[in-house]
Amino acid sequence: MQQQKVKISSAIIWISSLFLGILSSVPQLASHEFNWKEAAVNSAITSAFSVIMWYLNIYLLNRSAGRRRQDISYSRLLTVLAFGMVIMFGLAWIQQLILSHINFGPVMLMVEVRGILINLVCYMFLTLLQNNYAGQQIQLELEKVKSDNLGAQYELLKQQVNPHFLFNSLNTLKSMAETNDSETVDFVIKLSDFYRFTLESRKLDLISVREEMNIIEAYLFLQKARFGEGITFTNELKNEDLKTLIPPFTMQLLVENCIKHNIVSQSKPLHIRIYSSEDRIIIENPIQRKIATEDSLGVGLDNIKMRFRHLLEQDIEIHSDEKTFQIKLPLIHEYHHH
Repeated sequence: MQQQKVKISSAIIWISSLFLGILSSVPQLASHEFNWKEAAVNSAITSAFSVIMWYLNIYLLNRSAGRRRQDISYSRLLTVLAFGMVIMFGLAWIQQLILSHINFGPVMLMVEVRGILINLVCYMFLTLLQNNYAGQQIQLELEKVKSDNLGAQYELLKQQVNPHFLFNSLNTLKSMAETNDSETVDFVIKLSDFYRFTLESRKLDLISVREEMNIIEAYLFLQKARFGEGITFTNELKNEDLKTLIPPFTMQLLVENCIKHNIVSQSKPLHIRIYSSEDRIIIENPIQRKIATEDSLGVGLDNIKMRFRHLLEQDIEIHSDEKTFQIKLPLIHEYHHH
C-alpha cells in the first residue's frame, strides 16, 4: 500500500510560525528593560526558523513515505534535528550581526534549545498526522476488501442451485417418458423454463414478485409431476404486492424448504400458502415433519437471510409453533443500495 503524503495548508504554517515568534518574545515583553528592536529580531528569527522547519519536515517525511516501516523513524528524527541545529546556528549568527551588543554564547544556547523544541513539535505533529492518514487509508482498504468479499459471497449465493432438485426432476422425467405420460412434453417445457429463469435471474439483485411467482409456478408444476395431489398451493397476493421487489428465488427456496422438511403424500397433502399482511409477504405451511430431512446444502433460510442483509440490511421474520411454520419477508417497494 502506497503511503499517503502529508499536506499542510500554507496558511497554517505561516500563522503558527508567526504565533511562535510572538510567543518567543513574551519574556522580553515582561522585562523591565524591554527593547522593541531585540523583541522584533527575536520574533523574526524564531518565525523564520519555524517556517523552514515546517517545510523541511514535510519534505523529508514525504520523501521517505513509501519506505516507512515504523511509526517514528529515529534516523530521520536525528537528521531533522541536525539540520535544525545548523539552520538555527546560522539564524543566531544573523541575529548577532544585527544585535552585536548581545553576548553570543548565552543567546546561542537559548536559540538552539528553542530550535530543538520547535523542531520536535513540528516532527511529532507531522508524524502523527501521517499516521492518521495511513490509518484512514488502511481502513478504506479494509472496507473495500470487506465489500468485495461480501459481493463475492452474494454472487455465490445467487448461483447456488440444489442438485437434488435437478436429480429428482430428471428421475421424474425418466419415469414419465417410460410410461408415455401425456404431460411429459409440458414437464420438459416447465423444466426448461425453470432453468432459464435461473440463468436470467441470477444476474439480478432484485426482481418483481410477479416474476418470482412465475418461477414458483414452474417449480410447483415440476414437483406436482412427482408428488401429484400431495402438494396444494394457494396464492393470495394482491396486485400491489406483485409489483414489489424481491431477491430472485427467495420464495422458491422457501417453497422448496417446505417440501424438503415436511411429509408430502396423497394421504397427507402439504398445503403451502402465500399472502401479505402488515407490509410483509408471508409463506406459510403446516408442520408435518419428516423423520429424516434432506441436507439443505446451504440453499434455504441461511441463503435468504444473508441476501436480505447484504442488499437491504433487513432481517426476515420466522415464526413457528407446533402446528404452523411462517416466514415473513419485508415488502420492497423501492431499492436503494447501501
